[in-house]
Amino acid sequence: MKKRIGLLYGGKSAEHEVSLSTAKAVTQALDFNEFDIYPIFITLNGEWRVGPQLTEPAQTIEQLQFTITSAQSENNITQFITAHMENPFDVIFPLLHGTNGEDGTVQGFLEVLNVPYVGNGVLSSAAGMDKVVMKQLFEMANLPQVPYEYFIRSEWERQKETLVKKCEQTLGYPMFVKPANLGSSVGISKAANAGELEKAVQFALQYDRKIVIEQGIDAREIELAVLGNDTPAVSVAGEIKPMTEFYDYDSKYKDGSTALIIPAPLDENVYAHLVEMAKKAFKAIDGAGLVRADFFVTKNNEMFINEVNTMPGFTPVSMYPLLWQHTNVTYPQLIKELIDLALERHTEKQQLQYNRD
Repeated sequence: MKKRIGLLYGGKSAEHEVSLSTAKAVTQALDFNEFDIYPIFITLNGEWRVGPQLTEPAQTIEQLQFTITSAQSENNITQFITAHMENPFDVIFPLLHGTNGEDGTVQGFLEVLNVPYVGNGVLSSAAGMDKVVMKQLFEMANLPQVPYEYFIRSEWERQKETLVKKCEQTLGYPMFVKPANLGSSVGISKAANAGELEKAVQFALQYDRKIVIEQGIDAREIELAVLGNDTPAVSVAGEIKPMTEFYDYDSKYKDGSTALIIPAPLDENVYAHLVEMAKKAFKAIDGAGLVRADFFVTKNNEMFINEVNTMPGFTPVSMYPLLWQHTNVTYPQLIKELIDLALERHTEKQQLQYNRD
């Protein structure tokens, strides 16, 4: 029998459009002879809309967006629950990027429903989304990182000058200012002086109440893809070479001003060490299914972990699938493997005992 796959995409997030592109690409790679595929669209307002079964791959993003009919409630998440209870999905494939999807919220909902889902669980998703918590877990795992500071909005409003001086003393310029809970380089700025730092913080606060400020270093940006559950595999390395000042949202998704070099030219010992660091980071957040691990490598081959992304860009031209393509895993094979890993993890969870008899 064919497996019922629910593609969950869109979302109440600044990365909504990225998710739609991902969903379109995944429909074109899934085997319609092996899976019955159902689109589950979440609008920018957080409304859930379950579409009819797809009979062919989506050709446009517009085909994956559904309007609410008069017979439906304003937020028909109950329609999804009812559909699952009446004819259970074999697995849900969350293709959500950013807040309200990649941060553990949807994962917790799917756990309550006891439905298998692709990718990281509640803890790893939440930890991977919050850059401060992620960094603290990496510190506990003894993974080297560049120096950083963090604070919340109310602290900034009360003691702006003190925080600016602290960052100048502990980090120095240039600095990179980021929202703690966002991906796809949204809200990130580079600051070369106090004035730019204040503007960068105000910009980042539009997207999150918690801010991370990192020391800027002269280093290459290297990424590796991790795939698996308890014994993950790691891909070849790739290098990001932005033509702009740094790798921001536009250079990632809009203007094509970034070169992706795969495989990255690395010393064999450096690559081997990065592989071990990627596995260690995956374990530190209790990862499952997939992460993309991002690193800095200096001219002296010093290695620092930057972050892991628990639901990286997933179109065929995104770094994560490209890394596996150069490791001899095609895009359709990758999707199939992630579904199998989701079912494997779910089966293991069903073996847990919830009573004391």
